Formats: sequence, structure tokens, C-alpha cells
Amino acid sequence: QVQVVESGGGLLRPGWSLRLSCAASGRIFGTYLVNWYRQAPGKQRELVASITSGSNTNYADSVKGRFTISRDNAKNTVYLQMNSLKPEDTAVYYCNLAQVTGRSYWGQGTQVTVSS
Repeated sequence: QVQVVESGGGLLRPGWSLRLSCAASGRIFGTYLVNWYRQAPGKQRELVASITSGSNTNYADSVKGRFTISRDNAKNTVYLQMNSLKPEDTAVYYCNLAQVTGRSYWGQGTQVTVSS
């Protein structure tokens, strides 16, 4: 069983920056597609950013130019650098690891709150 742990959430002011981390167990971390999702209160979970095993990235329009996803396979970790944070970025952020077989693993989430 793959364990996925997010960290780095917090309470921030608009315009601030924050880096989330997603650490996973296992020896084949580098083969996973890794996604960051978020879910705000009363809203559906939405895909924020993705990074493939080859480090190709994709972003939701709402975060393009502000968020950067990256991975360090030697550390079994994916990062989400979030800049110019807005109140609408407030959500629980979840890390998801996906395999081509269809298996998927989720973390427990980390809260990000952006408020003045």
C-alpha cells in the first residue's frame, strides 16, 4: 500500500506564497502521474496541477502563472509552489498518485486558508 502525506498548509494573507509537499512511500514513485486537487467548502474537488513521470506539467486556468508543480523522485516528493495567493485559493489540497493500471492513492489533505 502506498502512503501519501501532504504537508505545508497554513493561514496566509493575499499575495503571499506557500509551498506544499507531497511525500509518498514506495520504490516506483517516479512512474506515477501526480496530481494536486483542492476542495473548497461546498464545492466539488477540482484538479489544480499535474506532473507526469516525464515531468510534463498541466495547470488549471485559475492557477496558471501563479502555481508551479515539480517533483524530486530521489526524495519521493512532489511540490506545489503557490505564489500570489488569493482568497479563492482557500481549500483543502490533496495529493493524488495515479498509475496507468488505474490504481490511485490519496493523501489526507492539507488546509490552505488565504484571508486578510
